Amino acid sequence: MASTVVVATMMAAQVEKGGGGIQIVEREIPQPEPGHIRIKVQACGVCHSDALVIEGSWPGIPYPRVPGHEVAGIVDDIGAGVSGWKIGQRVGVGWHGGHDGTCSECRRGDFRNCRNQKIAGISYDGGYQQYMVAPAEALVAIPASLRDVDAAPLLCAGVTTYNALRHSGALPGDLVAIQGIGGLGHLGIQFACKFGYKVAAVGRGPQNADLAKKLGASLYIDSQSMNAAEELQKLGGARVIMATAPSSKAMSALIDGLGPNGKFFVIGAAFDPIEVTPVQLIMGSKSIEGWAAGTPAASEDTLRFAELSGVRPIIEKFPLEKAADAYARMMSGKAEFRVVLTM
Repeated sequence: MASTVVVATMMAAQVEKGGGGIQIVEREIPQPEPGHIRIKVQACGVCHSDALVIEGSWPGIPYPRVPGHEVAGIVDDIGAGVSGWKIGQRVGVGWHGGHDGTCSECRRGDFRNCRNQKIAGISYDGGYQQYMVAPAEALVAIPASLRDVDAAPLLCAGVTTYNALRHSGALPGDLVAIQGIGGLGHLGIQFACKFGYKVAAVGRGPQNADLAKKLGASLYIDSQSMNAAEELQKLGGARVIMATAPSSKAMSALIDGLGPNGKFFVIGAAFDPIEVTPVQLIMGSKSIEGWAAGTPAASEDTLRFAELSGVRPIIEKFPLEKAADAYARMMSGKAEFRVVLTM
């Protein structure tokens, strides 16, 4: 008699085509190719950038595709040629899902700007599933004391805010403004406070004032009831303004809040132009810079700092089978503040 081959399967939340929504399906558990590692996923953050996959706005995505680039889990299997990781080790994968190691940026060690960078959940199937496979160079070691549901959002929102602030040039005691009290902003406030900055949180409406103070902000500026740039200038001008809310109009209105040599960091992704005049930048030698996530090494720095300092995301949890509801909750703008799938 012919033997029956039993194929191991798993649950996954996949997108059949851009704009087609999320479906729960049964898939074969993937096998790691050489240079890759299979992860048993424990938690995966639902990020606004997942809309690029789910709505089909990122060009060239091969569908069907499983989204998810805020992954926390356990090494389950190791492909040929991989060293430095062991089965059972806690690991994660963030936005930076791999690099080629050969482009001009990689040859200079600038892996974050690799010209052929891979992105988990876009270049290959991400963490909205029970098992996933990723290139070994994308893996991040997770400290023992961090819960999976806390570590996952730190691998995108966390490393983006942490990395931008530590490269901003601000020194302890400097005035740093965080625009937006949301998925990025609530982490930015915490990191800025732990870095020793005087933190001004800028939000719309009075409802976030108490939370901003609880997160560590020295003061809260309601941009609906006052001119936020003028309020920052009353304090001498901000050394750094980190714009986290995806509103180009709100960003434009804040540029005049920079002090001399001030830097305006843009990490909230919007598609309409930021309006600024050359004179606004020339007077006072001010600058605007964009920042995206970080390498796995930067993610490990973020996790270690969060472990030591107590920075944690505020999260809402959904089971994997409710991935469509989780995505809708995140897109509604009402989530507090990061949505995380649990397996």
